[in-house]
Amino acid sequence: MPSFGELSVKQAHVVSWSEVGGREAALVQRCATGDETAFAELVGEHQRMVVQLAVNLLADRDEALDLSQEVFLRVFRTIHRFRGHSSLRTWIYRIAVNQARNRHRFWQRRHRADQVSLDEHVAVHGDVVSAGGPMPDRLLAQKELAVRVQRALDHLPFDQRTAIVLREIDGLSYEEISYSLDVPIGTVKSRLTRARQALRLELGEARAS
Repeated sequence: MPSFGELSVKQAHVVSWSEVGGREAALVQRCATGDETAFAELVGEHQRMVVQLAVNLLADRDEALDLSQEVFLRVFRTIHRFRGHSSLRTWIYRIAVNQARNRHRFWQRRHRADQVSLDEHVAVHGDVVSAGGPMPDRLLAQKELAVRVQRALDHLPFDQRTAIVLREIDGLSYEEISYSLDVPIGTVKSRLTRARQALRLELGEARAS
C-alpha cells in the first residue's frame, strides 16, 4: 500500500454529522485534514473487517488483501465526503462491496473459474493440523463442510452472496445492508430469501451425493 503521504486527500473545512459519535467524528475530521496518524488508526480498526469481507466475497485471500488496499485508498480519497448518515464502519462496508463487485465483474469478463477442490484448498491455505499427524474425523468433516459452504456461496449471484455474507457472517442489520448495497430493505430481504433457499438446496444435494 502506498504511504499515507502519497495519497490524494482533499481538505475538508466543515463536516456535518447526524448520528456519528464524538470520537468517530473527530477521527474522520483528522483524516479529512490529512492526519497520517488518524489514517493509521482508521486502518488498524477496520482492516481486518475489510479483508475478511473480501475473502468471503472473492474466496481468494491474495485477491482480498489486494482489494483491501484499494478500499482504503478509496476511503482516504473520499473521506471528506463522509457526512455521518451511517456509521463509519457501514460506510466502509459500502465502499468494500462496490470494489468487490467491480473485481467480480472483471473476473466474469475473464471467465475465471471460482470452484476449487478440497485438495486445492488445502494446498493453498494449509492444513488445520500438523502435516505429520493424522487428521481427526471431526476436523476433516469441519473442513469439508467449510469448503462446501464456500463453494455454495461462490455459486450464488454476487448480489445474493453479498447480502447473505453481510447478514449471516458479519451480522449487519437490514438497514446497514440496505445502505451498504444501496438498495431498499425490501430488496435486501428478497435477496436473502433467495440466497438461503439456494444454499439449502445446494448443501442438501452435496450431503445426498
